[in-house]
Amino acid sequence: MLKRMETPGFEVINRGFNSTFQPNRLSLGLVMPLESYGHRAVPDMTRHVERVKLAETLGFAAVWLRDVPFNVPSFGDAGQIFDPFVYLGVLAASTERIALGVASVVLPLRHPAHVAKAASSADVLSGGRLILGVASGDRPEEYPALNLPFEDRGLRFRGSFDYIRKMAESQPTFENLHGAPGGGMDMLPKPEAGKLPLLITGGSQQEPDWIAANGDGRMTYPRNPGVQERVIRDWRCRLLENAKHDKPVMQPLYVDLTDTPDASPLPIHLGFRLGVNHSRAYLKTMESIGVNHVALNLRFNGADIETTLRQLSDELLPDFSG
Repeated sequence: MLKRMETPGFEVINRGFNSTFQPNRLSLGLVMPLESYGHRAVPDMTRHVERVKLAETLGFAAVWLRDVPFNVPSFGDAGQIFDPFVYLGVLAASTERIALGVASVVLPLRHPAHVAKAASSADVLSGGRLILGVASGDRPEEYPALNLPFEDRGLRFRGSFDYIRKMAESQPTFENLHGAPGGGMDMLPKPEAGKLPLLITGGSQQEPDWIAANGDGRMTYPRNPGVQERVIRDWRCRLLENAKHDKPVMQPLYVDLTDTPDASPLPIHLGFRLGVNHSRAYLKTMESIGVNHVALNLRFNGADIETTLRQLSDELLPDFSG
């Protein structure tokens, strides 16, 4: 007989997590930068704050920043250029409701004390709107630049994850590979709701049962719907054995939205060029197999960004507004 979860539904954590993730529902967010730069590695960051404000006004659930410390030529994407924690401060001061996500902080490249301090600060300054994705990193070139071995990133990830969790406690005393806080010292501020929502990206070099037991959700990659359904089913079976709550699943999706509503999907990198009607059908399929949030990436979008944001808001958000 399968074990039943102690508490049905998702855990209540903070305002951003609670508004973005709802059981059996899919919400829509956006990956920064809100800009088309498909043939370049480095975006212009055109009207970047204004576009986030527009996304909030239109009703998108979240915007997602990325942690790209170096512009690695072989990777071909510099992300949104700015340090994610500095950028979170700007966006916290410029918005009021939209969730502010990071997908994802590369934990082995940062000391966890700095991550905990910066993340809790962004969470408090935004009124509890931070969702922190965490990852072990997939760009080997960055590690020698920081005099760190790529091979032990899984061990460092797990130690960093545990360290960040402990920093939410009052005057924690512990020892792990990143340090040994004690002696009555404390880290301030504490997260707005007493806990940072930590979503684990991919496998992050960890055992699946550890991820189910310790993460507050899972960030995965776009896959064929049948394969994605099996991945999500496996995730939720592991949650039954390792967790008190159900936990959400999110994925990104690159889209190039055409001006022909019935345009059939054509594959692009990690997504599709397609019309709004097929977009809706795809997202409904994702919702039906258990995806709780899709972060749309407009890097390869051919149309004007503001026009596309308004089209997505008018045509899709009413079906995926939680």
